[in-house]
Amino acid sequence: MKIAIHAFEGISLFHLATPSLVFGEVMRLGLDETWQTRLWSEDRRVTTMDGVVLDDLAGPADVLDADLLVFPSWHDDLRPADDELRESVQLAHHRGVSLAGLCLGAFPVVDSGLLDGREAVTHWAVAAELAARRPSVSVNADAIYVDHGDILTSAGTASSIDACLHIVRTRLGADAASMVARQLVVAPHRDGGQAQYVSRPVPDTGGVGQLGATIDWALAHLDQSLSIEALSAHAGMSRRNFTRRFIEATGSSPGRWIVSRRLDESRRLLERTDMSVEHVARACGFGSAVTFRQRFSGAYRTTPSSYRHRFSTSESG
Repeated sequence: MKIAIHAFEGISLFHLATPSLVFGEVMRLGLDETWQTRLWSEDRRVTTMDGVVLDDLAGPADVLDADLLVFPSWHDDLRPADDELRESVQLAHHRGVSLAGLCLGAFPVVDSGLLDGREAVTHWAVAAELAARRPSVSVNADAIYVDHGDILTSAGTASSIDACLHIVRTRLGADAASMVARQLVVAPHRDGGQAQYVSRPVPDTGGVGQLGATIDWALAHLDQSLSIEALSAHAGMSRRNFTRRFIEATGSSPGRWIVSRRLDESRRLLERTDMSVEHVARACGFGSAVTFRQRFSGAYRTTPSSYRHRFSTSESG
């Protein structure tokens, strides 16, 4: 299989290295000697973000016979792909070439129009921008990668490894993907989605008027029931008025906001303490470990224990 990896002026070597390393390992391990990777750019020469000059690259005409066209990243300013690049992508796809947009590389793939009416994913921090840029594409802000068979997009940089291993698994089987993963000392498949990596800082309560004191009180008492009646009583408002004002101030209903804050606190405790899952559940007001696990798994597509194993900063974690 011939794999063409796109390079552009200012790309980081790390992004270029990810698909090159995963796919190159297929050949180095003797899993399929027909696999070949090559870098290409419109000008056949680029200087990377790291100051390394890459010249004598393949050009657009040289990638028409590729089996897979990979965009490992994109410009930080997320500029629209120009007409020439869009036409090259469309022509390649029309000729049967598969496409992969890794991390920000989803942007030029989406710009081509080939994902209109379908789903795509990119790094969670720019998912909203991608959705606004191409409303005809359904942007999944949680998935690690989305594969339509002919076109694949993936989330952040680490997810690019997952996506490339998925391509190996699809083309050569699970055993081949596992061998490559072992060689790279990474998991052959990760559970969960992007949601577990998304930073959701608690908004400054200074901008919510008289509700600020009630919000601060709720954050300090997450282990309690915190019913709407209790919240509205603390704010000195009727339930109806409090709910209306709360939605105006936070953009969320009181119940949904409380659940989100409980989950935020649970992630902090899982990362920074050795508290048992049952203790974390009680401390965050979930009532039971079963309810906590259900809420956590529903929000982050992984279990509290798996999350702690991945993100714990405690000495024994």
